[in-house]
Amino acid sequence: MTNTLKLKAAIAESGLNQEQIAEMLGVSLCTLNYKLNGTSEFKASEIKKLAELLHLDADKVMKIFFADNVD
Repeated sequence: MTNTLKLKAAIAESGLNQEQIAEMLGVSLCTLNYKLNGTSEFKASEIKKLAELLHLDADKVMKIFFADNVD
């Protein structure tokens, strides 16, 4: 399960906005919002791209996208 709070924080820290992230992922802003709100899951290819865009190391990827407990 995705820890959306940590993901949103990583996006904010990157200096990119959600529109830019959606465009870079090749999804609509609406689709990205579904994923950020936990309504829909991220695909593996999207996780890989987000890790690159947000400069996430393997540990952060695990804590954000494969969290057992979500705040």
